[in-house]
Amino acid sequence: MPQQSALPLLVYDGDCAFCTTSAAYLMRRLRPKCAAAPWQFTDLDALGITRRRAQHELLYISSKGTVYGGAQAVARLLLSAGGIWAWPGGLLTLPPVRWVAHGIYRIIATHRDRLPGGSPVCAMPAEHRAS
Repeated sequence: MPQQSALPLLVYDGDCAFCTTSAAYLMRRLRPKCAAAPWQFTDLDALGITRRRAQHELLYISSKGTVYGGAQAVARLLLSAGGIWAWPGGLLTLPPVRWVAHGIYRIIATHRDRLPGGSPVCAMPAEHRAS
């Protein structure tokens, strides 16, 4: 059973400069009601998350232990920020916006090494790249 915490947690790839910079920016700018930590320094087993999944996508773990990944993690982050950010966060949870957001998220995640701040270290492991 996943560990429950008082505060939700955003889990990102700490080896990827793009991911680290993006997470730091979002935490500073949006001020969501959650903590953030790289998966490399997180007890994934206690959260019920596999290393493979943590390498694959951004994760948001609710205070009840529910795990949201990819675009839905972004949606939960926006919802937790409240205010004006809750509106786009809620929109991202609704079909067909959710489906489009998933596709866009996968493109960004797959090519994060080519984005500003990205480096060869940011490259998605081969087993997670889109074919």
